[in-house]
Amino acid sequence: MTKKRGTARIRGLAAELKDLRTKAGLNTREAAARAGLSASTLNRIELGNRVIEVEDMAALLVVYGVAGVERERLLNLTREAGLPGWWETTGAKLPKEVPALITFESDATRIVEMSMLRIPGLLQTPAYIREILTSAGVTGSAREAMVAARLGRRAILTRPVPPHYVVIIDEAALRRPIGGPQVMAEQLRHVIAHADLPHVEVRVLPFARGAHTGLDGTYVTLDFAKARSIVYLEHKRSSLFVDEPEDVAPFQEATDILMEAALDSPESVEFLSRVAADYDRS
Repeated sequence: MTKKRGTARIRGLAAELKDLRTKAGLNTREAAARAGLSASTLNRIELGNRVIEVEDMAALLVVYGVAGVERERLLNLTREAGLPGWWETTGAKLPKEVPALITFESDATRIVEMSMLRIPGLLQTPAYIREILTSAGVTGSAREAMVAARLGRRAILTRPVPPHYVVIIDEAALRRPIGGPQVMAEQLRHVIAHADLPHVEVRVLPFARGAHTGLDGTYVTLDFAKARSIVYLEHKRSSLFVDEPEDVAPFQEATDILMEAALDSPESVEFLSRVAADYDRS
């Protein structure tokens, strides 16, 4: 099988390797020398511009001290790097796809998040995140690591050249009192504050609009200047990155339909303000 450059798997592997190298406290030249690679080769691998061979991955994992189940997971992902999409099974610890997702979000020029059940991740407050994780049985250091990772992802919204971030939020996500009235009122006002940013567009889908294509579920699309788009689907114990154009297109079409069905930005802010006021009175 000929491996294709730039697939979600290859780009995800690149992000994971860069994260592992950073955690090992090594720069590119040091890591490459220990693995028997040139620094330029490792740089291309970490940028997702070069397909990594299984033998090179095995050498890098030795350098980074990765063994056991995690080593087998990464080697299997390397063997399947040419396949479209990328399915990750996760447990209660920090999800394995987080380094890749952070990289994809950082590189994206436009991010669209359709959220049926919760406030979109990049707009969540610390209190809201903790309540979600606690309800899922994640506590202690594992919870705080996940909170920190999610809060760190928000930095892309305040950098000098941020992506265009579009969120489409179903009313169900606004009405579910995660953490109670105070947490929700604070959370919704946090969303309203971000809606004032020129590169952030918040759109609400009220119950009154009836059935809509978003009822199929939550998703995130990420568009890039020099790479094909990716769809990210997050489930309870697994996540999926999709990058084949014919698989991405239905989500892009759904976004167009949802934008037509949703309230416009000023109406959405007014709607959020009313719901926040309802929580204040609770």
